[in-house]
Amino acid sequence: MLDRDEDILKAAEDWRKAGHGVALATVVETWGSAPRPAGSSLVVNDDGTFLGSVSGGCVEGAVVTEALDVIASGTPRMLEFGVADDAAWKVGLSCGGTIRVFVEKVG
Repeated sequence: MLDRDEDILKAAEDWRKAGHGVALATVVETWGSAPRPAGSSLVVNDDGTFLGSVSGGCVEGAVVTEALDVIASGTPRMLEFGVADDAAWKVGLSCGGTIRVFVEKVG
């Protein structure tokens, strides 16, 4: 998995040039114990391939699913996962914090 910002952005650029739809997910806010800091990002293409991390594995599946919807619709989304949410436990965010992730289509 590539996790440097330049690697993630390069992958997004390469996928776009190859004709893929692409979305970028970025942690914009954390509270409490969060698995990844604000600024962490993940890039997804329209076949579900992704690089990077927004949660150290906890919520990546949910973010990838939302990113595929963003690619299809073109409408950005703000996602929030927190330990108080039932959804957080379902996707594995049991570390005691909250993260907000902004997902936007690239290109």
